[in-house]
Amino acid sequence: MRLPFFVYGTLLPGEVNHDLFLRGCTEAEEPARLNGAVLYDGPGYPYAVEERGGVVYGELVTAMPEMCEELLVVLDRLEEYAPGDPRNLYERVEREVIREGEDTAVRAWVYVAAPAVAARLRARGKLIESGDWRVR
Repeated sequence: MRLPFFVYGTLLPGEVNHDLFLRGCTEAEEPARLNGAVLYDGPGYPYAVEERGGVVYGELVTAMPEMCEELLVVLDRLEEYAPGDPRNLYERVEREVIREGEDTAVRAWVYVAAPAVAARLRARGKLIESGDWRVR
């Protein structure tokens, strides 16, 4: 299924992985937010942890149609995500993301902390209170 990606960390414009993995592969990048999640420092990269009442700020990234499948594979590899693997650091889930300015909801792929990682972060992680990786 062709969905945009919601990115909130090292894949944001100006961050190292944006240039390595997204430059030249997208047709749109626009500010957005994910409601129902909070942000933790990895360290070095963030984790979105689903939590009622939280907000994570990032970008809604739409891949060029011809790049969509390839980008999905590349980003799964980057995020060390494999469907059903209990060792995943992240899970790729489909969630509603809100476009800033328009306040319209869009279905998007989001990499959130896998359950075991989320539990560790909730217990002793460093919360990024702003919900914005760029303002940590």
